[in-house]
Amino acid sequence: MSHLSPDFLEFFKELAPNNNKDWFDENRARYHENVKKPFEDFVTAVINEMRKTDNSLTITYKDCIFRINRDIRFSKDKSPYKLNRSAFISNKGKKEKAVPGLYFELTPEHARVYTGVYQPDKDQLYAVREEIAENLKKFEAIISEKKFKKTFGDILGDKNARIPKEFHEAAEKQPLIYNKQFYVYTTFEPEEMLKEGFEKKIVEAYKIAEPLADFLKKPIENLKG
Repeated sequence: MSHLSPDFLEFFKELAPNNNKDWFDENRARYHENVKKPFEDFVTAVINEMRKTDNSLTITYKDCIFRINRDIRFSKDKSPYKLNRSAFISNKGKKEKAVPGLYFELTPEHARVYTGVYQPDKDQLYAVREEIAENLKKFEAIISEKKFKKTFGDILGDKNARIPKEFHEAAEKQPLIYNKQFYVYTTFEPEEMLKEGFEKKIVEAYKIAEPLADFLKKPIENLKG
């Protein structure tokens, strides 16, 4: 039996043109029954699936799930609610988003599985670039591996026009060093979410990209000493 029902997707389809507190309050019981609780159960299932090969995970769904409320303080779009449910699973959960882990979001249009480094600070970015520069062959082997390439494609992320001069030589061989983000994602059709065992597909996809996550994680964690 699937954790998610068709109304999980339908809720967000209806929310899109009615993204206001009045509509949400009228549908709050429906949200709790068909969206919030099922997603918590689904995230728990994903964590349990990951624990089969990683017994260091001690987090619960509460550590991983992002709020449905949007942060509208600095946004021109004042719509109060997100049109998806998302979670970030790692040893520290969403509290340490800079450390690569499994991020996924479910929307009526698609389900996506991400990993990588999305918002590193200055020191973290330098450390990642240094790791790539010192391990060019290993990095290239990871991102060109056949199954990884087929599932996730290319490394994505914004780039800097300039980088520290000590990386110039390595960047001639690996232009991704100019990136200030290093992430990948793969997409599933929405009907996949409603099938039994979808949590296994989420984890299977992440496992394909886990060598990249581990490679990027090492320099960031080493900063902690």
